[in-house]
Parts: sequence; structure tokens; C-alpha cells
Amino acid sequence: MLEREVPAPQRNRRAGSRAAATDAAGLGRARAVGFVAPALVLIGVFLVFPALWTIYIGVTDYQLTGAAAAAPKVVGLANFLSALNDGLFHNAVWLTVLFVLGSAVIGQNLLGFALAWLLRGVRPWLRRTVESMVLLSWILPSTVVAYLWFAVLDRNGGTLNALLGTPGTAWLVTYPMASLIVFNTWRGTAFSMLLYTSALAAVPPSQLETARLVGASGWQTVRDVVFPHIRGHVLTNTLLISLWTANDFTPFLLTAGGPNHASETLPVFIYRQALEGGQLGYASAVSLLLLLGNLLVALVYLRLLRRRG
Repeated sequence: MLEREVPAPQRNRRAGSRAAATDAAGLGRARAVGFVAPALVLIGVFLVFPALWTIYIGVTDYQLTGAAAAAPKVVGLANFLSALNDGLFHNAVWLTVLFVLGSAVIGQNLLGFALAWLLRGVRPWLRRTVESMVLLSWILPSTVVAYLWFAVLDRNGGTLNALLGTPGTAWLVTYPMASLIVFNTWRGTAFSMLLYTSALAAVPPSQLETARLVGASGWQTVRDVVFPHIRGHVLTNTLLISLWTANDFTPFLLTAGGPNHASETLPVFIYRQALEGGQLGYASAVSLLLLLGNLLVALVYLRLLRRRG
């Protein structure tokens, strides 16, 4: 069967429509590459190259000083095996998990939602005031915030000891991880509050009014009416704050990992191994293990989001 020949004008129109579909902005390939190239260069210089360099260092005995700094040798997976058999690494992993669960998954999630829920019906000026105060703790530089918390938790003349009547209590020494969890909950709640405020605005008011009329309690309203609408926001928020907290270096500014490794989370452990111990190869291997852990957590959350969809 012979194919019908398509007239030249129709062929030109089809070719033009295909070109328009592939070049919606009308820039042309050369201009499009010119616009994208700077971003690709920045990604390559600041993300791809450091990642590849970290992988290379992680399989060597690279040291900060000495002969191994000038001529490092490839040791394969030795650094990774050393980390898996290192008691201090196990301690850092456990403290990181505790830090993430306590301050992010539980602390920031619950406090952020509670603030967003309670501020729904208050006067606008009061809501703006509370939101501004919460945001201030989030946007201040880490060094400034750490200094303020030193003043609060200081054993001699600290604000907390003055309020509780417990002079001489060294909170950062006696309760280092509890102090860090409370600090990070206070510091990071702003993001959760803003996200949940936006999510609650999408809950149909008619459903909330129906729940009130049938006599549902506050918990029943949240569980049966609100949560089904914001489940995706909860998962997204939990993923982001978990990853941020797992990679947070601010604890070093408060406790430096002490006392006796009692608050040494993985970022602090990596820093101390690299710069205090001089073991750049070992520290790079641990940082890659941390990256793999982050990817695993992200995949779990994404799977939950996909299942919800």
C-alpha cells in the first residue's frame, strides 16, 4: 500500500511545531546552552568535583601533615572498615540518631505544628509577633545563637540557673545531649511552623466546623480531619528537618563534642578526625557513610510519599 505524500507546506508546519515544542522559549540551542552553562559550571566546581575528591580521599591514607599528606597511598576500603569497627564512630551514629529523633522528628515537628494550630484563631498582631520571634531564632547566625545559649546555660550567673534556683549547675557538661536537643528544637521550629501554617490553610473550614458541631475533641479533629489533608506536608517536613539536623555542625559551637565524646554527633566527629586528628582519609570515608545514610533516609521518605500518592 503506497503512503500518501504529505504536501511540502504541511511538512514544514509539522517540523515547525516540533521545533517549537522542543524550544518553547524560542532561544535556540546555542543561547539555551549559554544560559545553562554557568549553572552547570558552578554545580561542577562546588558539588561534583568536591564529591569526587572526597571519594578519592576516602580510599587513601591521606593525612593533614607528614609523608602521607605529600604522597598518599590508596588503601581501598580500609578506612570504611575501620569506621565500622570504631567505637567512637558507633557512639557518633547513636548520638546523631538521638539528636535527629529528639530535636527534629519529635521536637520541631510537634512544636511547629502546635504553634501553627494555636495561632490560627488569634488576633493578627499577636500571630505576627509570635511568628517574628520564632523566625528570629531561625535566621540569626549560628555563632550568635550559640553565644546567647552560653549565657542562658552558664553555670555561674546563667539565666536558666537563676530562674530555677540551681546555681552552679553546668547544663552543657552534665546534660550535654539534652541541652543540644532543646537548643535545636528551639532553633529549628520556625520552618515547621511556617510549613504547617501553610498546610492548615488548605484544610476545608467546613470540615473543621462539622467536627466541632458533632462534638469532636481537639485530638479527634487533628487525627480524623486535619492529618489526612496534611500527611504529605508532614512527611516532607520530617524529611527536610531530619537531613538538616543530621548534618548540623552547630553542636560543636556549644559543646565541641564533649565532655568525653558525650555530644559528638557525626558532623562533629568528622571535623575532629579531619582537623584535630589529621586523618583526612578516614574523615572522608565517614562523611561518605553519612551521605549514604542521608540517601537511605531520603529514599524511605520518598517511598512513603509515593505510596501516599
